Amino acid sequence: MSTFQDLGLNEDLLKGIADLGFETPSEVQEKAIPILLNQETDLVALAQTGTGKTAAFGFPMLQKIDVDSRTTQGLILSPTRELCLQIANEMKAYGKHLKGLNVVAIYGGSSITDQAREVKRGAQIIVATPGRMKDMINRRLVDITKIQYSVLDEADEMLNMGFKEDITDILAGTPEDKNTWLFSATMPKEVASIARDFMNSPQEITVGHKNQSTDNVSHEYYLVNARDRYQALKRLADANPDIFSVIFCRTKRDTQKVAENLIEDGYSAGALHGDLSQNQRDIVMKQFRSRQIQMLVATDVAARGIDVDDITHVINYQLSDEIETYTHRSGRTGRAGKTGVSMVIVSKSEVRRLKSIERIINQKFELKEIPNGIEICEVQLMSLANKIHNTEINHEIDKYLEDINTLFADTSKEELIKKFFSVEFTRFFNYYQKSKNLNVTAGDSGRDGGREGRSQSSGSAARYFINVGEKDGYDWMKLKDFLKEVLDLGRDDVFKVDVKETFSFFNTEKEHQEKVLAFFTDYKDNGRFVNVEVTEDRGGSRGGGRDRNRGGGGRRRDGGSGGGRRRDDKPRGERRSSRRSDDSSGNRSDRRRSSDSSSERSSRSNRDKSEFKTSHSRPTRSRRKD
Repeated sequence: MSTFQDLGLNEDLLKGIADLGFETPSEVQEKAIPILLNQETDLVALAQTGTGKTAAFGFPMLQKIDVDSRTTQGLILSPTRELCLQIANEMKAYGKHLKGLNVVAIYGGSSITDQAREVKRGAQIIVATPGRMKDMINRRLVDITKIQYSVLDEADEMLNMGFKEDITDILAGTPEDKNTWLFSATMPKEVASIARDFMNSPQEITVGHKNQSTDNVSHEYYLVNARDRYQALKRLADANPDIFSVIFCRTKRDTQKVAENLIEDGYSAGALHGDLSQNQRDIVMKQFRSRQIQMLVATDVAARGIDVDDITHVINYQLSDEIETYTHRSGRTGRAGKTGVSMVIVSKSEVRRLKSIERIINQKFELKEIPNGIEICEVQLMSLANKIHNTEINHEIDKYLEDINTLFADTSKEELIKKFFSVEFTRFFNYYQKSKNLNVTAGDSGRDGGREGRSQSSGSAARYFINVGEKDGYDWMKLKDFLKEVLDLGRDDVFKVDVKETFSFFNTEKEHQEKVLAFFTDYKDNGRFVNVEVTEDRGGSRGGGRDRNRGGGGRRRDGGSGGGRRRDDKPRGERRSSRRSDDSSGNRSDRRRSSDSSSERSSRSNRDKSEFKTSHSRPTRSRRKD
């Protein structure tokens, strides 16, 4: 392996590298730096998050710019504020021995006037988010007409976030003879389109295979019923006492809800999503980096600025609608030479998607079982034993030893050890001793099978008529998602959904009948009634058992920084907006249609009513509920 000296970097940069403690270049640095230093060329570099891409383009740019000039010569575009700040800080650290270097970060959420003032002082390099950069260009607060080097970092992420138009407009105002360096984890067609439109015969380097996951990450999946997804998450957390993880949900609403539930159950968790203010996001990330938060629940968009090297686990609570997104998620762990684990919690209907992901990442998923209660008790007991064994004695306790020794004068060493460890062990034992097996196999009929699991249950089911249908913008999936949301039911509690032109039918178990009818007794939408009546189940419906969700955004909820309040009432304030249509049959059919997405509905349907209370507490995971 070569050294940084071998790559052709100058002395000032080598001093900065030594100060940072870098010893040998990563693969992407080893491949990219010589090309960018020695050639005036465009470049497409495909490499996973956490492989050292910032240094791969940062060192060549720093060496090539003229620090004696106040002209802006380099522009780096990144998808998020967090990543923008990170890149800017890293560039400053790399070039700390370059006298006169001025790197300015431009991003939303901070004073545009202050940022413009920093640029005016002479910024050789600007690191910016596309939205704020375009705004400043339109206000003529920056001049990028003379830049020599442009970098699109995390290009696939930027395009996924809807920045294509902004990027196009920004690049259109730059010199045609500049060099453009594009760095991305994946190469979807949108990225290829940018490369085609704004780059001239770019060289291409690939670390591993395109879209391939790093070898430092192992990939596991756990097969459970959809309604058991949250319980499975808790068990995985309990089975890994030292977990430091990012948990990915598909939607903002699910993210908030899972985080709130974890907090209520005694876990050190926090939420990160687009409905949080920038200040809230900063607080959450500060807590996460300092490990005050052990489990960060995030959406894909919000997590794009996360750069933490010590993440032990990535947990896919829900798979993303975009298969390529898995590469970015798993890339949050196994960084900086460390190993990590990417876990996926899936229902039977989602297993087939794993095959597609395997082809993209060029790695296999290993099927593992959710640990049972006894296994978790053993793990927690040994974790506690190791912590105690490795704990340094605080001699401030010495003054209390006489009283303590008196209290335990008649207690043997063996009995004392048993008593001590029983305090913690009993909590988990009481909680898990009667816990059910959450694992399912592909052949199980299971409750998660939707139509399969409900096909023989008509005797215990209630069938309903509802006066909304296709004219109101519904298909079976949208109607099912709407019903399970407003009724606060699980995905499998609403089934055999059959949508007609102006009306529909659906089933629930009879135990929910009173709840359904009570909710829709006087239910109005914009002053118009929606009627639900019990009818006869004639069978033959298309059913709604398939576990399908759509991505989208949710409305803001308070307390997103990690300590938000738990909501047990129906989420009436977050129902979807509708497309209205007049019902020619006379039915009052005005109804909501999703403007966010059907996946803004919670996938965890049943809270665990069997959780126990204890007077003993500890910093994390100390509270359970009855």
